[in-house]
Amino acid sequence: MAELNCYITEQRIEGADDGVLDGKTVAVKDNISTVGVETTCGSKMLEGYVPPYDATVVERLKDAGATIAGKANMDEFGMGTTTETSYYGATLNPVDTGRVPGGSSGGSAAAVAAGEADLALGTDTGGSIRAPAAFCGVVGIKPTYGLVSRYGLIAYANSLEQIGPIAATVEEAAGLLDVLAGPDERDATTVEEGADSDYAAAADGDVAGMTIGVPVELVEGADEGVVETFWNAIAKLEDQGAEYVEVSMPSVEKAVAAYYVIAMSEASSNLARFDGTRYGLNATDVEGAGDLSAEGNWNEAFAKAREDGFGPEVKRRILLGTFALSAGYHDRYYGKAQDARAWIRQDFDDSLDEADVLASPTMPVPPFELGEGLKDPRTMYLADANTVPINLADVPAISVPAGESDGLPVGMQLIGPKYGEERIIRAASALE
Repeated sequence: MAELNCYITEQRIEGADDGVLDGKTVAVKDNISTVGVETTCGSKMLEGYVPPYDATVVERLKDAGATIAGKANMDEFGMGTTTETSYYGATLNPVDTGRVPGGSSGGSAAAVAAGEADLALGTDTGGSIRAPAAFCGVVGIKPTYGLVSRYGLIAYANSLEQIGPIAATVEEAAGLLDVLAGPDERDATTVEEGADSDYAAAADGDVAGMTIGVPVELVEGADEGVVETFWNAIAKLEDQGAEYVEVSMPSVEKAVAAYYVIAMSEASSNLARFDGTRYGLNATDVEGAGDLSAEGNWNEAFAKAREDGFGPEVKRRILLGTFALSAGYHDRYYGKAQDARAWIRQDFDDSLDEADVLASPTMPVPPFELGEGLKDPRTMYLADANTVPINLADVPAISVPAGESDGLPVGMQLIGPKYGEERIIRAASALE
């Protein structure tokens, strides 16, 4: 199904001769470094960039015997919810090719859903694993921050993003997480949890006695068909011995605003390095850059390289992030966003004192039609309302297929406390 445009680069990378993933193919999102294989982040800016090293997660895949099938398409630098901002063209949803696969890890999810890879790696800054998993009808896990090494990930928003697995089943996703999880001396944010994990064993479907909290704010306002499918899935869990309670998390109503201020601010800092001299696009080759031998033309060259190398969504986020961090506005925007983040974390802690896991629709709407999200960026941002709070709170979440609405996949999101991956995997497996 090459017409789905799941891959930017189709190049096989063979792993070890044996291991727990021997015989499995894995699509790796194109913002994760692979030695000797082009890594573009879906951007013209990095066209032709070939990393001299592997990301830690790629090393672990290869050591486990996996074969990397290629570098999966993605929204440019991870900025998008539809995989339509990629310089290399949109990925199509294998469920309905007139609709988007979600983003920014849309190529990864579509490859698994279409059978072009057994497993996939995505990255999740505000829902970029869970959104495409929900839209493509597969399973995606956003791990607790620090559980999986970010070494070799080309950064978008350091304090929010995590690498995680996408698979056709909960057990397969959990097994891939077992391979990825654990400390890494090259990433100071990693922790000891996960070093000797057996998350796959938690996919036993035993939810008897489990309490599932439903934050009312994450259900209200969702599409009617999505809500109906969600409550049917809750009923299925109840039939297996779980009980649900409603909880209130008023802070999540501020989450989208807080998330985009923080994410765009971090993006404006991270992407400052891409100036056309050190990576990818060469400033001296950009038309209109001027004579760089003349004094004072370097700033003009940088501006031209960034104008030519970045797409509209990346430029929008850099500009807004730079504004939010500028003198006179830092406290008004970035400072308040961090205050909201602390409130959101507290709300999650309080709610998870009342319940073992929390549940919501992963996405409040079915998959967009192609082009729909690009017409109005604000609509695209608001679609992240159920996923961004999890990244702000640094807790784990999984999206698992819950059913269909008008023939389109609907995902249920299950959220646990920090390092509570086993809980959410157990609950998710009960829906399969």
